[in-house]
Amino acid sequence: MFQKLGRSIAKRRLILSLPPVARDVMKDGLTYLPLERMASLNAELERMVAQDVPGDIAEFGMALGGSAIVLAKSRGKRRFLGFDVFGRIPPPTDDDGADAHSRFKVIAEGKSTGIRDGEYYGYVDDLFGRVVSSFEKYGLRVDNQSIILRKGLFQETFSPSESDRFRLVHIDCDWYDPVFFCLTSVSRCMSPGGVVIVDDYNDYEGCRNAVDKVLAEDASLLLERTLPHAVIRKRAS
Repeated sequence: MFQKLGRSIAKRRLILSLPPVARDVMKDGLTYLPLERMASLNAELERMVAQDVPGDIAEFGMALGGSAIVLAKSRGKRRFLGFDVFGRIPPPTDDDGADAHSRFKVIAEGKSTGIRDGEYYGYVDDLFGRVVSSFEKYGLRVDNQSIILRKGLFQETFSPSESDRFRLVHIDCDWYDPVFFCLTSVSRCMSPGGVVIVDDYNDYEGCRNAVDKVLAEDASLLLERTLPHAVIRKRAS
């Protein structure tokens, strides 16, 4: 009984630690992030603001846009850039494990359920339009200047310039190839002290292997923790 009470108190504290927008997107069923990951994401975001780390905010893998809305709401005078195919996720490859292939089989067969057993986001018609509408509901206009959403494969939509800098990047794209591409690409334009959060590090073998490979090859990145997701810091020069 005491353990259950302790868990209930801890959960309540996490909920209260969230800004209203984070609580609202969870209530509205707009994010797949469990409470612990949303709280961690928000804590890192607040840390970037408190430390005044320069740069924009980006998310790779937006689904219904819940966590992206939280990030965009906290952008201040920075930009928010969101990337997604806005449709069914591309299949895993030979670099992924059986877990990813099993999961994709369920998706491909049309058997995946969504949040609270609702419709899976990958089956939604005009997902891009739905996400834009959700942004507007939260007072965020996708103007392609301060808030930018790019539809398509990451390899085709993300090509940072030398002047691009990021303070926080959230990578939530499951499989080896997109995770490896995103982490490799953003590592070159993270501000010192900036953070990359990889949501699926503990969920899929391919994602974990991609992150570990990049970390082994890039000494500028430091894995600070792996729970409830991977948090990677860009070392100061």
